[in-house]
Amino acid sequence: MSGGHASTDPPVTGGRKGEGVGTTSGSGTRSAVPQLPAGEVFSALGTSRRGLPAAQARDGLEKYGANELPRAGRRAVWRQLGAQFTDLFAVVLIIASGITFLAYALQEPRDVDTFRLAVAILGVVVLNAAIGFAQEYSAERTAQALEAMVPHTCRVLRGGERLELPTRELVPGDVVVLEAGDAVSADCRVVEAHELSVNNAPLTGESNAVDRTADPVAAGPLVEARNCVFMGTDVVAGSGRAVVFATGEATEFGRIYRLAAAAPRQKTPLQLQVASMARRVAGAALAIGALMFAVRLPTGESVMTLFVFALGVMVALVPEGLPATLSVSLAIGVRRMARRHALIKQLLAVEALGSTTVVCTDKTGTLTQAEMTVTQVWAGGAPHPVTGVGYEPSGEVTDAAPVRELLRVAGLCSDARLVAPTGPREHWRVLGDTTEGALLVVADKAGLDLGAEEAAAPRVTEFPFDSDRKLMTTVHKTGDGYQACVKGAPGELLARCTDVEWDGRHRRLTGEDRAAVAAAGDALASQGLRVLAVARRGLDGPRPAQEEAESALTLLGLVGMLDPPRPEVTDAVAACCRAGIRVVMVTGDHPLTAEAVARRVGIVRRPDPVVVTGARLDAMDDEALDSLLAEPSDLLLCRVSPEHKMRVVTAFQRLGEVVAVTGDGANDAPALKHADIGVAMGASGTDVAREAASMVLLDDSFASIAAAVRLGRSVYRNIRKFLIYVFSSNIGELGPVLAATFAGFPLVPISAVQILAIDLGSDVMPALALGAERPEPDVMDSPPRSRRERLFSASVVGRILFLGGIQALGVCAVFFWHIHSAGIPFDDFTEDHPVYREAVTLAQGGIVLSQFFVSLAVRTDRQSILKAGLLSNPALLAAGGFGVAFMVAISYAPPLQAVFNTAPLDAADWAVLAGLGTLPLLADEARKGWLRRAARGKGDPR
Repeated sequence: MSGGHASTDPPVTGGRKGEGVGTTSGSGTRSAVPQLPAGEVFSALGTSRRGLPAAQARDGLEKYGANELPRAGRRAVWRQLGAQFTDLFAVVLIIASGITFLAYALQEPRDVDTFRLAVAILGVVVLNAAIGFAQEYSAERTAQALEAMVPHTCRVLRGGERLELPTRELVPGDVVVLEAGDAVSADCRVVEAHELSVNNAPLTGESNAVDRTADPVAAGPLVEARNCVFMGTDVVAGSGRAVVFATGEATEFGRIYRLAAAAPRQKTPLQLQVASMARRVAGAALAIGALMFAVRLPTGESVMTLFVFALGVMVALVPEGLPATLSVSLAIGVRRMARRHALIKQLLAVEALGSTTVVCTDKTGTLTQAEMTVTQVWAGGAPHPVTGVGYEPSGEVTDAAPVRELLRVAGLCSDARLVAPTGPREHWRVLGDTTEGALLVVADKAGLDLGAEEAAAPRVTEFPFDSDRKLMTTVHKTGDGYQACVKGAPGELLARCTDVEWDGRHRRLTGEDRAAVAAAGDALASQGLRVLAVARRGLDGPRPAQEEAESALTLLGLVGMLDPPRPEVTDAVAACCRAGIRVVMVTGDHPLTAEAVARRVGIVRRPDPVVVTGARLDAMDDEALDSLLAEPSDLLLCRVSPEHKMRVVTAFQRLGEVVAVTGDGANDAPALKHADIGVAMGASGTDVAREAASMVLLDDSFASIAAAVRLGRSVYRNIRKFLIYVFSSNIGELGPVLAATFAGFPLVPISAVQILAIDLGSDVMPALALGAERPEPDVMDSPPRSRRERLFSASVVGRILFLGGIQALGVCAVFFWHIHSAGIPFDDFTEDHPVYREAVTLAQGGIVLSQFFVSLAVRTDRQSILKAGLLSNPALLAAGGFGVAFMVAISYAPPLQAVFNTAPLDAADWAVLAGLGTLPLLADEARKGWLRRAARGKGDPR
């Protein structure tokens, strides 16, 4: 782009709606805009100092589209509902139902029990799909309730008139007006700057304000151009005007948005394990069903009857309640997290966070409050600690009297404004530079009324801060004279001082004093504090030369400040460390600042942390990066870009880690999406970050992550409890069928319809209640489980066989005891025989009562159920009670007797069933007691 290129249209060739200048190659690219003198920017971008005419702005909006980032597409409701029927368990049961319907149609004569079985199987599928859909739909609607946080209005010049317009109507060529406190709504080239500085933290991760200029700059990365401002950043000081050159997706925000959108979603460990388990269980169910068909074929029963029987066995083995239980267990985690102000956008994100082994956390706004705070004032060789954090002026300066003049001068030499909250949900905030805001707050804490001080000493002139002098000076009228108030970098300001005023005594500045000041400044800097020196001098007139105003100064002292860590972060980091989770800081900030914050919050505990910059990452190949990340060191990654973050996440995943990434800025978005779980900040976060994340912390509290880990781990444990519960009862159902087959009994002890009744009445509801079980006390006292660990681990399978075997033996015993007590040969029994119907009822009742006591047993892994509290999960007791009540109805209600071929039981029968039902609970309590004694013998207090 040449400076003489003039056109009424911005120089764009091709492109799509929403793109700004330079999205394609052509005669002029937006990368050349920073190199132009301010006067030539207008013609190059097809505008003027008066802004775009209204007609041209309308044409631009039609050509480039709205200045907004596209929302991620949402699945239609019917697609969401349909997805519930694509789960492998659901597919298996749908096929089984279809085959059963076909068998009913082919039977001659048709058996109504076959039809009932087909309907029952289909009913189970529909019920589980409805539960899963309801939970996922509710969670997604909650996520959509978050409003976009990109600014909604901006001030624009249109035809010389200053207007306030919706930001979505900005187009390339618009001239925007910038003032302190404004949020930047598009990518712009600055053409006027009056002490203009911006906070680029949402884009670059750099927490300190950076100056902007209208002067041309040399060619280089656009985001580093000092004469450009970018969408999503904030004006912290000064004022200016700028010309829009990119909107929507064509902005730097949009670039990162596209990068995040291209990053594939990773499947969570639970998704992978459930998919693997579903394939194995479905295969096993088909194999065992086929085996039962083959084993019973020689009995002489019809092929169609045996086929339906084999389908029933297969249905008994399929944990059709798993998808619903999984959804409900995760949804309960979502609701519990919502009480902690954390929004889970995807149900599986809860469990994924529970299996996390590495947390890559941003610094600014995540570990820290993004509010500069003075923590130390130094004068006369003595430190004066300051209490309180953030912009709220609550706290005090220790022994404030000796430093009150220092803080008065620092406050007068500031342009920022401290704004009090106007509503119950608002907070104290600063308009202008955050460093100056911290000075206003500490002056208030020292008891100074800066409003009165400014009225008594009005400002008459100033010399703004610049990066060469590293000083700012203001001149004030004081009584009969004038006074210069100066603040800046300690080294530069100290060199201009000739006197010192400490403890109210004015004297010459000695060499020893200079050494003491330098040492104090170094000590504060070593703590990660940003250090400013403050001085003043008397003047004869209101318009001194800059050199006069900034020489022969009287030093007053030093001020040390930092962006303080959130108060809850230290405990949260400690909890993660206890749980075996590695916390790695990944930030765009300076290494010294990053290390200081990391030490304060406990991420760095060793004297020699490994600090790696983005430049060093660029020099590493993948093998070297993997080797670096595999070392068990305190790791800080500083001055990194979005591409670096994605590369680090990918490398950790390559090493087998389950990675969570936290962040609030657009620069975090690609890594947030690529990670196993992304955690974005809701209050201070950007749209791009929230869209990419799986979880949004509405209160921006890092502590919610530790709570989510605890809940996530409990979700996984609860799913295992469900598996133990369901599969042990499946053994209780399958055992009598196998026993009858091998014993030569011509009928089945429990029919397929009865099995489905058990699944609906005694499986699904208690399983859902187990999903609501609260975390056990020791859930955070063990390291994260391995990604390779299976849901069906050896301990889980052993417990299934242990509890299921006891159930099966009890049910077989009660069934065959009743059959033998009749003294009738096996071959004389028919389905209508009253003794057979009573035995079938006993078998079904034995399974239901055993399941109730097993549900109590599986609530804990090693803790006694008596210690956990028999009544501490009322939902489980209610679900078990419902199952028993349903069983009683099946036994006594004539319509249900006809459906399930059952008979009424007497009190003695129920007593026997209750006694057999308690056996699994008593046996498991004995097992837990043995495990606790063995653990104590090894020094484990659990």
